[in-house]
Amino acid sequence: MRFLALLAAAVIPTAIQAQQMVTPLGIPMKRMGSGTTWIPDATPLPSREGMAGSWFLMVHGFGFVQYDAQGGSRGDEQFGSLNWGMLMASRDLAGGRFQVRTMLSFDAATVSNRGYPLLLQSGESYRGQPLHDRQHPHDFWMELAVMYERAVSSKLGLALYAAPSGEPALGPVAFMHRPSAMDNPFAPLSHHWQDATHISFGVVSAGIFGPSWKIEGSAFNGREPDEERWGFDRLRLNSYSGRLTINPSAGWSLAAGYGFLRNPDALRPAESLHRVTASLQYGRQIGMDGQWAATLVWGGNRHSGAFTHSVLVESEAVFDHHNTLFGRFEVVDKTAEDLVLPVGPGGFAPESTLRVASLSLGYVRELARTRWNTLGLGVQATVNRVPSALEASYGSRTPLGGMLFIRLRPFHSPHSKSEMSMPGGTDAPRETP
Repeated sequence: MRFLALLAAAVIPTAIQAQQMVTPLGIPMKRMGSGTTWIPDATPLPSREGMAGSWFLMVHGFGFVQYDAQGGSRGDEQFGSLNWGMLMASRDLAGGRFQVRTMLSFDAATVSNRGYPLLLQSGESYRGQPLHDRQHPHDFWMELAVMYERAVSSKLGLALYAAPSGEPALGPVAFMHRPSAMDNPFAPLSHHWQDATHISFGVVSAGIFGPSWKIEGSAFNGREPDEERWGFDRLRLNSYSGRLTINPSAGWSLAAGYGFLRNPDALRPAESLHRVTASLQYGRQIGMDGQWAATLVWGGNRHSGAFTHSVLVESEAVFDHHNTLFGRFEVVDKTAEDLVLPVGPGGFAPESTLRVASLSLGYVRELARTRWNTLGLGVQATVNRVPSALEASYGSRTPLGGMLFIRLRPFHSPHSKSEMSMPGGTDAPRETP
């Protein structure tokens, strides 16, 4: 994160320049989430922004140093770091807006290729075996993409997005880019039902949009990233998806998507799946120094003739310069194969559906603030719920987990008076940590 602060200091001349930056049709750049997703205008993500000649630059990122302890028979503990940083550069080009962006993570080194302990988590593999009760690390190349947007009338624009590593138009905003989860270190248990395609090695998207809506379609690589996290996987365009997004006001964003993923799991190469997602984001400012964001996501996977569901509700409230509270509740249908449980005689049927649930709450207290970043001390506690059939495997029907962490991220720039008068806003400028 230190390199992000140094870069920001070199290119951020004034907050006024950043506030003036909009995309075609007057859409504020702060609406950008992960990939081509949108978030509510009222709750932007913390970043450092400014001009370098004719280029508008944005630096964004989070760094956690954490002690993670997961209890029960399948639990584990680990000291490590979760981290990612993003650099975006954009400029006017040929009557439109051209953007280059990259997002990087050192997770594979700081929590290992095996990832970090997280009870009931599933998805991807390590050394030829499916991961379970652990969250896989992000690839180093989380995103490397270009995007071009151009208005063709006062109310209609066209967009193109291409990425050797990027995100197709399918799921909701990826969890680390949601204002409702930005200070939450844990990935959702429903990640592979909702937003796991945020790292796909090969994406081409096209869309049309207006000031408050967007329709997109993508061709992309349906295969999940392999365990070699530092390079690019083989680029493919073997899957497809579409998504509709509507931002009816500054405080709301609604999205729904569908995708066909060809052979996503390297350990089950003959199986493809269909994924459907829907999400609702809400955000508003709290007084002069805070903001509140909430998200509801439903996601479902259909493969091998079965349809499994997931529901997630999460929220984060930045009360002032010092105090942040966040939480998440989710329910997910996972199979015995997902959780790597014994199958066959005396065990589970491979496609047995097991409904698991998780409730987590966390708090961050800001300790120090520099010119560009804020440093906070946080704690998170999780209570899981498993069906009686899993009690023997997990040692309890309510296995517990938790994390103690130090978090470094940028703080929000002051908002303009026009932003404060938006629906969901206040009438005074603020500077939110």
